[in-house]
Amino acid sequence: MTDFLLLAFVFLTAGVLSVPIASRLGLGSVLGYLIAGILISPILTVLRVDVVSIQHFAEFGVVMMLFIVGLELEPRKLWSMRARLLGLGGGQVVLTVLAVTGVAMAFGQPWTIGLAAGFVLALSSTAIVLQTLGEKGLLRSDGGQSSFSVLLAQDVAVIPMLAIIPLLAIPELADLGAHAADLAHGSASNGHAGAPSDGHGENASFSLVDGLPGWAAALVTLLAIAAVIGAGSYLTSPIFRFIAAAQLRELFVATALMIVVGIALLMSLVGLSPALGTFLAGVVLANSEYRHELESDIDPFKGLLLGLFFMTVGAGINFALLFGSLLTILGLTLGLIVLKAAILFALAVVFRIRGSDRWLFALGLAQAGEFGFVLVNFTLASAALPPAIADQLMLVVALSMLLTPALFILYDKVIAPRYVPADDTPMDEIEAAGDIIIAGHGRVGGIVSRVLRGAGLPCTVIDFSARQLEMLKAFNIQVYYGDATRPDMLHAAGIAKAKLFVIAIDGKAQITELVRYVHHHYPDCHVVARAVDRNHVYDLWFEGCRDIIRETYDSSLRMSRSAIEALGYSRDQAERMVAAFHDMDREGMLASAEHYDPAIPPTENTAYMAAVISRQEAWARQLEERMRSIMRETGVEKPD
Repeated sequence: MTDFLLLAFVFLTAGVLSVPIASRLGLGSVLGYLIAGILISPILTVLRVDVVSIQHFAEFGVVMMLFIVGLELEPRKLWSMRARLLGLGGGQVVLTVLAVTGVAMAFGQPWTIGLAAGFVLALSSTAIVLQTLGEKGLLRSDGGQSSFSVLLAQDVAVIPMLAIIPLLAIPELADLGAHAADLAHGSASNGHAGAPSDGHGENASFSLVDGLPGWAAALVTLLAIAAVIGAGSYLTSPIFRFIAAAQLRELFVATALMIVVGIALLMSLVGLSPALGTFLAGVVLANSEYRHELESDIDPFKGLLLGLFFMTVGAGINFALLFGSLLTILGLTLGLIVLKAAILFALAVVFRIRGSDRWLFALGLAQAGEFGFVLVNFTLASAALPPAIADQLMLVVALSMLLTPALFILYDKVIAPRYVPADDTPMDEIEAAGDIIIAGHGRVGGIVSRVLRGAGLPCTVIDFSARQLEMLKAFNIQVYYGDATRPDMLHAAGIAKAKLFVIAIDGKAQITELVRYVHHHYPDCHVVARAVDRNHVYDLWFEGCRDIIRETYDSSLRMSRSAIEALGYSRDQAERMVAAFHDMDREGMLASAEHYDPAIPPTENTAYMAAVISRQEAWARQLEERMRSIMRETGVEKPD
């Protein structure tokens, strides 16, 4: 028990200390976990910890992550992705395997070794990529969705890889392995007669498909998949209704874990990827009324296990072998990243992934993945790779994963801010610039545009989503393709003469930067800016914008008015009460905004904190008095 507690304390301490520092430096949580693993590697060595065993346990975090991703993906949306699943995903796997095989043969290796190495290196890190895309809010972008399609296709590709690898066995290695297994079996028979054995010196593992002919194994696999779909569709709701009767929160958590573990176990028993099985179950449950409950119950365990997995990757680096052949390992790692990035970039061009999403797609998937560790061990057990090459591949996989956050930093800091769209998607030329410019035609800018056009006020609308423009063209809506954050695009749209500029794009940083630029260079242009949250309002106010609309504020006020009416108050009372709140909230924000400084964290800004705290008690008292006054004026203080 003491050993377990000590080990848990070491991992938790490393993560708690390293991740906040890495996040503060803009490195992201994944790199923080990897660095934490490297730092505690000497401690784990002294404690003689089997890092690989912990890594196998922590890989269940990937399984949970794909289950949650599946919950957010409806079956119709998955079907709409079929072209990218087969084209992008299948193309990436096949081309990478062929390229790695060709490189290995060029260096004098047999084609079987090259093919086995290609299988290992073709896969990318589902855990790192999805975690990073989610943290950066890029998962729903064109590049993020394309990356997800490739990762899902790679999970499917693991199945045929596991079937092909035993056929690549090297006779000399197979004979040597059989001889060692016979020796181990003899030793086990003499010293541990009661130990279960499969005849090869290993503990027997239960499987539903071992020993079955091909058609029977395929039938059992299909039945298992059908069982997952059927149980997800018809049994989940009755199970959760039964659990809800107990009114115990911990039973919901236990049930959610039971579902994920049970599906992963079933997939393992039929030789499929547990991650693929749980993803399928998540898709089936995407329309369930218990979807959000499942997601909230699983998410904390997913985060902890993924953090543990990344730390084991960092701790598992063989530094003796790395420093002994440093140039070779670094060359292989960088060569792999360049090779995969080139293949992915070419596929992005073919499938018309535009703009900076093309680079996001190419750089984000350029590493090897966690399933590579599984395949390396499987190739060793199948005698498909010599141990020396397998050890080098393990290092290449680990180092490429370690370098992945640096690739995302390269994208964020260098490519995304300065990227100029490719020649095949030029910015539209704006022929007649008007007095009104709208940046963004999504769920916010689209409504603003419709209202202004309906009032007979022509406006120039700019949007940077090629897919959005194609949809709008089908409805004969004139929108110009371009990046509204670029000064030359704004100039072409007529910002120098514009009377009104409506900023409705996504992204706090982009909105704030655009407000700063327009306010500084075109102070006579009235700017209406979309704010993501309350703190963003202060940022925009600091930059000079005085017409700021919080994107969910008005809908929240309308919901509050409906809630008051539902309690029996009249429409007039509800509207006046909500208006009173709005007026006082605005007064409080204006008073606090005078002391706000984006360069200082709010909790460290003494003047700002003093202004907020001094108003809280008085604000609540004044608001209550105004509400009672409204009820007295209307003659009804409480509804019947």
